[in-house]
Amino acid sequence: MKGPGLDVGVLGVLPVRADHLDSAAAVDKWLRSAGSVERIRQVGAMSRDKLARFASLLDASTGPELLGSVDPDLATRIVRAAEVTQSARWLEALETDEAAEVLRRLTNSAREKLLAQVNESQALVLRGALRWPATSVAAHMLPDVFTIPDSITAAEAEALLRTQSAQVRSRARAGALIYVTDDDLRLTGFLEFQDLVLAQPDQPVAELSSEDPVWVRPTVDAEQAAQSLVDYELAALPVVDEHRRLLGVLTADAAADILETEATRDAERQGGSEPLEVPYLRASPFRLWRKRIVWLLVLFVAEAYTGTVLRAFEDEMEAVVALAFFIPLLIGTGGNTGTQITTTLVRAMGTGQVRLRDLPAILTKEMSTGFLVALTMAAAAIIRSWTLGVGPQITITVSLTVAAIVLWSALVSSVLPLILKKCKVDPAVVSAPMIATIVDGTGLIIYFWIAHATLPQLAGL
Repeated sequence: MKGPGLDVGVLGVLPVRADHLDSAAAVDKWLRSAGSVERIRQVGAMSRDKLARFASLLDASTGPELLGSVDPDLATRIVRAAEVTQSARWLEALETDEAAEVLRRLTNSAREKLLAQVNESQALVLRGALRWPATSVAAHMLPDVFTIPDSITAAEAEALLRTQSAQVRSRARAGALIYVTDDDLRLTGFLEFQDLVLAQPDQPVAELSSEDPVWVRPTVDAEQAAQSLVDYELAALPVVDEHRRLLGVLTADAAADILETEATRDAERQGGSEPLEVPYLRASPFRLWRKRIVWLLVLFVAEAYTGTVLRAFEDEMEAVVALAFFIPLLIGTGGNTGTQITTTLVRAMGTGQVRLRDLPAILTKEMSTGFLVALTMAAAAIIRSWTLGVGPQITITVSLTVAAIVLWSALVSSVLPLILKKCKVDPAVVSAPMIATIVDGTGLIIYFWIAHATLPQLAGL
């Protein structure tokens, strides 16, 4: 956000770096000229000493402003670098979900020290947010919302909302919605502020509110809840307990953050690595090693069976040396086919477009597509075999194998992500390297089976 009259230089280059600031006023001016990306880049690059000095310049206004505009990992670093009392004041000013996200990343002792400095009512709210699993929607909800009973009139509701306005700190993010409850405090509906303002003073709230609102339980997965909010085009998604009492709401901007984070994690898993959890430039070599090495070792072990398959068919390759020429081509084709399907399918699953019940339609679509791809790739294999001059028998073997591997890869890649999802395993683990590894060994077995059926030289082996 750029303030009026501030010169941010050519192409948005800031005239002053954050680590060169020397006063609270300078920090305030820098914040007004630096967008969130620039803030993250400059503050994230600071050493521990520079960050501590920079944090000491933040005040009750600039501290929450900065923390609310950077990623949770960097916000946690800033909180650690500042004095405990100073950090506590910043957390009090943050929205509950943002403050809880920072607290989750601290050690138990550091968290308790901070909560001891936070005012009692806010500390109670934060402890309530921290008791939910980090992956649940309740961990991301805002507990402060406007609520009114359905038994009062519009005029009485307006008066009640005025008394609530001091307590509802999150009204700017929760949207222009008021939630309606019955005598047992169960959620019955909602209405917009403008509907209440335009209503007749004596009109009952029950007549103004909607019926059967969409809601979720607090333990529902945050990504699933965020996708529901998007699907139903809601401004906020109510979170209720087992008695349907309102606990809080998931806001649209919180849902967008959740979906963006999950999309990034899925993309990283699809590349055969665990999510970094921090921006790439702040990831140390050790973190990168730790996130990548497990998958690499798993893939190494899984890939070892490819060598076992080759050894099992050693005699066949000695009898027909030309078979070895096409091994890289065949396993590469199978892996590429599977990667295309899993990448598309996992993303469609992540956005709620497909579920296990859609498996018949998915199989029909992918196997039909696979058949067309198989014909095309078989034709390409014939041309390649002809250019190598391996003869008609090897050409037939290779073209049939390419077609069979493409169809096999399409089948495996269509079914596996959905089965994993059903087994409560993140389907994103069916990464490009993993699907290629699965198809490699099985593709070789298919290759040599077809070779046995088509090549007289292999009779008796």
